[in-house]
Amino acid sequence: MTIIYVSIISLGVLGVIYGLVLAFASKKFHVDINPKIEQIDEILPHANCGACGYPGCAAYAEAVVEKGEEITKCAPGGAAAVANISKILGVKASAKERKVAVLHCQSGGYTNTILRGEYQGVKTCASAVMIAGGTNMCAYGCVGYNDCVAACNFDALHVDENGMRYVENDKCTGCGACVIACPRDIIELVPISKKVHVLCSSNDKGAVARKVCGSKTSCIACGLCVKACKFDAIHIIDNLAVINYEKCVNCGECAKVCPTKAIEDQLKGFRKVAFIEEDKCIGCTLCARVCPVDAIAGSIKQIHKVNPDVCIGCEACVAKCPKDAIKMV
Repeated sequence: MTIIYVSIISLGVLGVIYGLVLAFASKKFHVDINPKIEQIDEILPHANCGACGYPGCAAYAEAVVEKGEEITKCAPGGAAAVANISKILGVKASAKERKVAVLHCQSGGYTNTILRGEYQGVKTCASAVMIAGGTNMCAYGCVGYNDCVAACNFDALHVDENGMRYVENDKCTGCGACVIACPRDIIELVPISKKVHVLCSSNDKGAVARKVCGSKTSCIACGLCVKACKFDAIHIIDNLAVINYEKCVNCGECAKVCPTKAIEDQLKGFRKVAFIEEDKCIGCTLCARVCPVDAIAGSIKQIHKVNPDVCIGCEACVAKCPKDAIKMV
């Protein structure tokens, strides 16, 4: 019994000593945390997606306060996070346009993918590509094992009944996790206002691209889209049409002439056209001069008219009008 009592007393004394040592150490080595870091960390979405370039929301909050990092880098938080951080820091900042994921490929489904063999390895895109470059004939297309879907933490990427991946823009935060996960680099983050996209990533020459593409919608680098674009927004690079989204105005002219339907126009059938309010028009002719398709007619100092059948909805006239007389309807 004596041994038991001694053991209990010894453990109790050691516990008190260690507790005092820890209490002393916590005060001696205490590091004050800037309360603004904690406030910012609280309002961040805690997705820890890495879109900001930091390993987690706490690290980003610290970087914003201590290193002066940009406050617009939290993609999941969006405009709300920017507004809240601005308020905490007492600075002014405007949120960048939200970006969403776009899949530049129309194959990868159950019936529109030409396979050169049966893959029996680990069912991930990364694993399949490591083995002889994947089993699909197109070396640039979707592999189809949904690494992008698995990487999405916001339930924004799904697979439809045909085995095709699609993005729900309302849920996509532009975090970029799917972009990183895709071994074929067919996913790009694009400003949500942009509605015309090249849905192909093949660098093969036209004849080869059509032969290996199961969906038969590959870009054949014919150049018709380049000729149709009035804004120098699309070019053929390495046998593939590539859109410069900074120049693209969503007119959709490139999609109209694409012979393989490799270019998607999400505004087809829903595109707005310019309309001139007569009571505001002063007949300055500026709108007519900037219209790339001559859809506006009118003499100087006379009310101008827009031909809706010719207008491509580029909004060049809207930006130029000094009287705010042109609306998109």
